[in-house]
Amino acid sequence: MRLSPLAIGGRAFAHIASFHPELTALRRDLHAHPELGFEEVYTAQRVVESLKVCGVDAIHPQIGKTGVVALVHGRGQGDMVGLRADMDALSMAEHNEFDWRSEKQGLMHGCGHDGHTAMLIGAARYLCETRNFAGTAVLIFQPGEEGYAGAKAMMDDGLFERFPVRSIFAMHNWPALRPGRIGLNSGPMMAAADRVTIEITGRGGHGAHAYNTVDPVLVAAHIITAVQSIVSRNVKPVDSAVISICAMQAGDMGAQSVIPHSATLLGTVRTFSPIVQNMVERRLTELCTAIARGFGASAEVSYQRSYPATINTASEAQFAGDVASALVGEENVERNLEPSMGAEDFSFMLQSRPGAYLRLGQGDVGGKGACNLHSNRYDFNDDVLPLGAALHASLIEQALPL
Repeated sequence: MRLSPLAIGGRAFAHIASFHPELTALRRDLHAHPELGFEEVYTAQRVVESLKVCGVDAIHPQIGKTGVVALVHGRGQGDMVGLRADMDALSMAEHNEFDWRSEKQGLMHGCGHDGHTAMLIGAARYLCETRNFAGTAVLIFQPGEEGYAGAKAMMDDGLFERFPVRSIFAMHNWPALRPGRIGLNSGPMMAAADRVTIEITGRGGHGAHAYNTVDPVLVAAHIITAVQSIVSRNVKPVDSAVISICAMQAGDMGAQSVIPHSATLLGTVRTFSPIVQNMVERRLTELCTAIARGFGASAEVSYQRSYPATINTASEAQFAGDVASALVGEENVERNLEPSMGAEDFSFMLQSRPGAYLRLGQGDVGGKGACNLHSNRYDFNDDVLPLGAALHASLIEQALPL
């Protein structure tokens, strides 16, 4: 579905649509040259080059290692408001065949961060060419969202001390929404992501004489089953939590009759509420150690909190929804979007500043789920580039009116 300025309305969309081909070319170039977190050297270079062409007032590279911040001043004095786009790719092989597919073996833009970067560049160009606002737009090109906590790295590097934004906004493409639709809510948008490692120690021996051993594989099997009871019997039905044991390492596949000495389980926990998060951590430790002890083994639980929950502040979510409504019409704004159990390190920024995280519909490009995030056949829908850039720019214009 190709969008048109007439269908969407708004001067920002119409203006940005005039340089849609340039944004598409940039997006596809970034897609062809993916880079992992804190390795976005080429990407940051292309961002800086593009920002210079746009005519931004200041460029600050190497914030949070490979992050870039640009400033655009409006036509009057006012506050600072931030917009954030992530830049990094994923460690996965691309199975697409189009001309702009990844040129790097085992790396691809499987989540659309190439599109996010291009949209913020589009907003930068529009804001520089029009400057219909009072204050300063702080454009944040963030490294390392995919598991590297690049947002936190930029904050640790003084992001908000150097650029004290009043509020901050970000968006992510969303294949489940058709192009032209925008989604958000006024509370949790994405879950906290925690990493769990369970080290089980038993007593190994011969598989034919298992009665002389303390089998850690058996203990692991009981733990894998039992931890599912934490959600079903400890979390209120109106709350949400996910516990997934995703990997197990024990023994040697070439030694079929050897019971190993130890086993390791690896998993993830997803929650929205700190109260639920604390309870899950406590119950996991209690349950795993008690089960292991019951079999004569021992278990050590390592619970690592990675990303906090991404929670929109109510007033900024209302504001962002109103801005979206002005662009696409209220009937195309989902203001009570269902939260995702995925995680997002924009959460660190929202812990420090009020703001909102939005979903930009991009549909299922190619059909049959090919556009699902983190799919090896994923590609960003270039048709939505002008709308995403216009949404960024409109947030600035309406947050900092002349």
